[in-house]
Amino acid sequence: MAKVTDTLHTYIVAPTPSRAGLTAAVIGVDQDGVAQEISVVEERPLTIYLNSQEIVTAMTIGDYPDYLALGFLRNQGMLLADDVVTGVDYDEELEVVVVRTERATDYEEKLKKKTRTSGCAVGTVFGDMMEGLEDLTLPATPVRTSWLYTLAHQINRTPSLYLEAGAIHGTVLCQQDRPLVYMEDVGRHNAVDKVSGWMFAEGTEAGDKILYTTGRLTSEMVLKAAQMGIPTLVSRSGFTAWGVDLARKLNMTLIGRMRGKRFTCLSGAERLIYDADLSAVAEDTKKSRRKGAGDA
Repeated sequence: MAKVTDTLHTYIVAPTPSRAGLTAAVIGVDQDGVAQEISVVEERPLTIYLNSQEIVTAMTIGDYPDYLALGFLRNQGMLLADDVVTGVDYDEELEVVVVRTERATDYEEKLKKKTRTSGCAVGTVFGDMMEGLEDLTLPATPVRTSWLYTLAHQINRTPSLYLEAGAIHGTVLCQQDRPLVYMEDVGRHNAVDKVSGWMFAEGTEAGDKILYTTGRLTSEMVLKAAQMGIPTLVSRSGFTAWGVDLARKLNMTLIGRMRGKRFTCLSGAERLIYDADLSAVAEDTKKSRRKGAGDA
């Protein structure tokens, strides 16, 4: 138990799997016809407004609606880096969150250009997916392999909704070998947006950070990380060709299939520092294993 407590102390924001409303108890039967009660993840709609304009309705587990709204708007280029947010109002009964800014906003034209992405729970992006990234240069931040193994070990053993109920994705903001902010949701894009919203609210520097996700490294995930200014994206899962292509164009370090002693780097390999003693790296335990490279 002490090891779990020590791990949680490294986080600024950690998962709260026991939080009321995140899971529901459901009774079913197993393959032998024996009754079982299991925890399943709740999902509910959340409609996001920017000032007086309705932007999107997302399916989410319902925690951190303020960070989800801020991060979604920021990653869509609708909330600018220098915008002054005058309020974030959440109505739990109406399932609505309203982000208010000093700047007057109107994204009617952008909202007409909608792309559904490959993310779980229907990911959506608006406008040109590369908008605002044409001149972006991510910093060439070095990455030590010892950091990667330490992060994977801590993150995969952190008490979470995934370990409690499954059917969910996690995204963790890290600095070197320390996990800082761990968000979960039914869609990996929502989990990333929550991290982005936290960073925006806290004014957090991105150039020295690592983003660890349990989902596939798709074009959407790479673009979101780039929008956030994070130069390193790591996952236990696999890649899509477009995700790899975008990471290379954006000078991002992209590491996937991170399981046990193994990983694959398809972009930014020149920034890796191989300092880990592999003989001291533990293989995954059955309990801590997450989805494999081919899973969502």
